[in-house]
Parts: sequence; structure tokens; C-alpha cells
Amino acid sequence: MQRFPTPLLDGYRNFMNGRYADARDRYRQLAENGQSPHTLVVACSDSRAAPELIFDAGPGELFVIRNVANMVPPYEPDGHFHSTSAALEFAVQVLKVTDIVVMGHGRCGGIRAALDPNAEPLSPGDFIGRWMSLVKPAAEQIQSNDVMTAAERQTALERVSIRNSISNLRSFPDIKALEEAGKLHLHGAWFDISTGELWVMDAETRDFIRPEI
Repeated sequence: MQRFPTPLLDGYRNFMNGRYADARDRYRQLAENGQSPHTLVVACSDSRAAPELIFDAGPGELFVIRNVANMVPPYEPDGHFHSTSAALEFAVQVLKVTDIVVMGHGRCGGIRAALDPNAEPLSPGDFIGRWMSLVKPAAEQIQSNDVMTAAERQTALERVSIRNSISNLRSFPDIKALEEAGKLHLHGAWFDISTGELWVMDAETRDFIRPEI
């Protein structure tokens, strides 16, 4: 039988002796009563940008959707499979979260590839290529800006993509209705891996600013 990855077993041992032991009653309560997270976070699959660590969240506090480049697709109720949309629907309709945060991050590999038309393996026919086409119009506009450096173009697209995802969230009828009723709030955030800085999007200007902590 193939061995289970040793780093995972070591981590599990530390978890059982540390975080689980410290929050044993909390885990048992969650098992008996179910989860009731207050916030849904749409984050990138990047292993360097885990929302639970960044926000120091305990078990049951965050409902997290992670995908390549932390993107939300538009509302498309067709016969295809839509994992991100299904998770959104569950969080909003069943868990009744009160806040949704779309959190991007610096040095995102998906965004970097979207800015490079020759990047592999983003061919039009594969999964990742089709997924990143969600941000293609913005990427093409930013690519043509010769005044910006490559790093500036990447940061710009990372943040523009967050704004696009928030716009796509509003294409979901239930989310739009709940936001208009003041029962659901949408937020954008951008995390700098190299410095640990968190930038949040101003709801009115859509500029990204550093919050006071």
C-alpha cells in the first residue's frame, strides 16, 4: 500500500496534541450542532494564502471557497458543474452568512499566467485556461500598458479581478436581493504574501486601503 504523506501525518499529530486538544469542546459542539460561520471567504488555492491563518480563525468561524485566482464566475444556471457557485449557494441559502469576502493575494500564479499569452499550460481547451478566461478582458487591457512595470501590472490585475468577482457575485439573484436588503455585505481584500500586509477595498471608491489595526 502506498504510504500516506509523512508531513501530513506529522502535522496531524501536532494538531491532535495542540489545536484540537485546546479546542476539544468546541469541535464536539460543532459536531453536534453543525456549523454557523459568519463569513464566507473566496480565496485562492495558493498554499501561501490560507484565510484561516491570515484571519486567525477558529473552527467553524469561516466558510472558505478556494479556487485558482480566487475568482467568482457569473451566475449561469445551466446543466454543467459549478463547484464555486454551488458553494456560494450553500453558504448564502443554508448557512446564511452575513458577509462575503473575495480575497486575492500578491504574486498569484494564475494572474501572472493570465498576463502572459504564451504561458503554459493555459491553452484554450484545458480546464485552467478556460477558467482564467474569466479575467481575460481585463488582462488584455492591462497588458497593453507599457508605463507600468510587470509587477505593477500583476498587482493591478489581482485587484481588478477582485472587483470583477464582486460584480459577478451580484449577478446571483439571492445575493443581490440580500445585499439590497442589508442582510448581506460584500467585501474585497488583497493580501501581500511578502510583507503580511492586508489591503481592503473601500465599498464606495473601490480603492484598496490599509485598515487600522
